[in-house]
Amino acid sequence: MLFSKYLNKKRPDWDALVKDFEWLRILSEVPQDPEWHAEGDVLTHTRMVCEALLNAPGFDDYTPEQQQILFASALMHDIEKASTTQEEIRNGKVRITSPFHAKRGEKSARSILYKTMGVPFRIREQVARLVRHHGLPLWGMEKRNASKAVIEASLVVDTRMLSSLCRADINGRIAKDNADKLLNVDLFDELCKENSCFGNPRSFASDYGRFLFLNKKEAYIDYKPFEDFTCTVTLLAGLPGAGKDTYIKSMGDIPVVSLDDIRRKNGFDPLNKKDNGRVAQMAQEEARVFLRKKKDFVFNATNIVADTRARWISLFMEYKARVRIVYIEVPYSTLLRQNENREYPVPLRAIDKMIGKLDIPQAKEAHEIEFVIRE
Repeated sequence: MLFSKYLNKKRPDWDALVKDFEWLRILSEVPQDPEWHAEGDVLTHTRMVCEALLNAPGFDDYTPEQQQILFASALMHDIEKASTTQEEIRNGKVRITSPFHAKRGEKSARSILYKTMGVPFRIREQVARLVRHHGLPLWGMEKRNASKAVIEASLVVDTRMLSSLCRADINGRIAKDNADKLLNVDLFDELCKENSCFGNPRSFASDYGRFLFLNKKEAYIDYKPFEDFTCTVTLLAGLPGAGKDTYIKSMGDIPVVSLDDIRRKNGFDPLNKKDNGRVAQMAQEEARVFLRKKKDFVFNATNIVADTRARWISLFMEYKARVRIVYIEVPYSTLLRQNENREYPVPLRAIDKMIGKLDIPQAKEAHEIEFVIRE
């Protein structure tokens, strides 16, 4: 599982890891700011983080699966420093920074684990989200609403494991402020415990209550609001060939607004931006017809990017619809086979590009999130 074959008890086989994974090997060429990382390049730091993690007090308390997830997360946590590292002037001094490396790292980790390693969804997403949030315990207390930040994080990542990864990240570097950074992690742990979300997702009185809490500036966490939705819109999300059309058939006789159907019916070019704008406009009008009639319907498109989903969901909620996202996924090999068997297959290069942009739906986006994962 994951990188287990590269571990002999608590000793990583670094020669084999570097030989087998180019994304790890190139980190030896990525510099770091000597004030924050006196140990040197990113690969050196990554090795120190992994070893700090494996030998940390409490690591043996995790299950073997959790240990593998943590090790993979440590191995990949700075993967996108290779693409984001730059020099900038701060207070008249040249500094080395890597802005947004965690956000990009999440997508790279997801793509690698999905395409080349075939890691199951449940495990893969834990790794990807640990990579994405590995810095939260350091700066989460600085947020305007720190409690809300840790509660939201707990819905997508195990905060206890996140704490362990962050501690290893600190102990795996040479810097003068390590003690202060570890204190920040202690405060993060306490804040999670105060909000009943240390090592477990925070519970809510209802899905609608969760949605309001995450999206409103002022919302009581245990509030159970009255639900007065006019209809339910099921927004499908998934890569081409994942099986969205098959899922629709399982829903029975329900209206569908499909971007692909609109495009083909009108002969629009999927590579033409102007045509795509027309498709979106026509889809909006079709959706509004059902929304005005307060009629349930399915909205079918790839919807793999969170910002794109947000625009459609905003439209649905204008009409007080209850929004349900259904994310559908199959293994990469199955995806390619099913795509080839479609009447209108999507080029492989386009699919791989989509995988690199994939945003898995999160609790904040809709009233209900459902995952249909076929391993």
